Amino acid sequence: MTRRPPNASELQLVLCHTCKKTCSILVNICDRCGAQLHHRKPNSLIRTWALLLTGMIFYLPANLMPVMRTDILGHGRDSTIMGGVIELWKSGAWDIALLIFVASVVVPCMKFLIMFLLLTSTQRRSRWRTLERSSLYRIVERIGYWSMLDVLVVAVLAALVQFQLLSNIEPRIGIVFFGLVVVFTMLASMSFDPRLIWDSEVENV
Repeated sequence: MTRRPPNASELQLVLCHTCKKTCSILVNICDRCGAQLHHRKPNSLIRTWALLLTGMIFYLPANLMPVMRTDILGHGRDSTIMGGVIELWKSGAWDIALLIFVASVVVPCMKFLIMFLLLTSTQRRSRWRTLERSSLYRIVERIGYWSMLDVLVVAVLAALVQFQLLSNIEPRIGIVFFGLVVVFTMLASMSFDPRLIWDSEVENV
């Protein structure tokens, strides 16, 4: 029977959450950046739940409320994200419609589902597919760098409107909620400590 390699706690090491330096567990302050050292991110699950639920709440008005108003020869009309997707699809711009749909609907919903799965399984100390769950977290983390693409959806629609020589464009409250969704989902993924996924494995060794 092969013996597993020692973990960081057994080696009396801890990772600084600020500068990522590996420090001795015997000190409380990182000697590189001066940050307080912790075995795990403090209150990681509680803060992640709060940020995730806040993002989910803001996601409803972000899709239900108009994100911009267009004036066509004196006739004004408010448009939601999905309304714009449908109009683009009907007009034949299916590629742009698909891009906007993925950026504004598929990506946020995927982040919500993955984070919900990670939080519930980690909170229950589940040992189910720890490696796969860690991979899912890395996917969400990488998607986070592209989260602002959701907000750029309105800029794409605005550019299309200008290209079609429509007279005026005004932003609406929906884009504010959409921006808040992006911010809170990014904060949720940043506050989650993926090492909690593996704690159940160590406890049962």
